[in-house]
Amino acid sequence: MLGNLVGGFVVILVGVTLAPTVADEVAVAQQNGSGVVGGIGANISGASSTIIGLTTLFYSLAIATVAMGMSVAGLRQGGLM
Repeated sequence: MLGNLVGGFVVILVGVTLAPTVADEVAVAQQNGSGVVGGIGANISGASSTIIGLTTLFYSLAIATVAMGMSVAGLRQGGLM
């Protein structure tokens, strides 16, 4: 029980620490080095730029989901849920 709770907090800590790096890399991917036209890379269309931009959101949601899942598993083992 305690291991799952601590594991959930570790996942949150590592995920939050890496979130700015993921956001920076997403910004670099949107400006793909082939020239920037209006804030978007020249070879990236509007739809693909939007999907690349959502990568940070999906990363954050995945970190939260994994941490909550681990915590719920720990609470179930302890009989609290």
